[in-house]
Amino acid sequence: MAKHFIPIYRSDGEWVALLVGHYLYNRSGEWIGWLEGRDVYTRDGEYVGYISNDQRVLRKRVREQQPLHNPPSPLPPTRIRVPPSAPLAPLFAELRWETVDVFEEDPRVFDFVSELKPDWEGR
Repeated sequence: MAKHFIPIYRSDGEWVALLVGHYLYNRSGEWIGWLEGRDVYTRDGEYVGYISNDQRVLRKRVREQQPLHNPPSPLPPTRIRVPPSAPLAPLFAELRWETVDVFEEDPRVFDFVSELKPDWEGR
């Protein structure tokens, strides 16, 4: 059974991630986050932004800190096989000042442990 991949793009048209079901993977096939509705979270449960209709991860420039969300259950595969290419990006609407493209503004947000996550030493 073939998986249905939805490519996620940066505003410059670069393919940066894949959405498989409600799980988000980078181009190397590593699980980097998930969706709850349209909201996007890192593996640690930190809110990152939302999926736009034109397949970008966007967020408000000024945002309130949100509590961590619990990871989905069951956890997805930590690695998938990604296709070698993706369709060309659609034409994107211009972003208003108060909205930023997460993969342009903070492309490494999915690489780090959330600052909101408690330290191991405190347990």
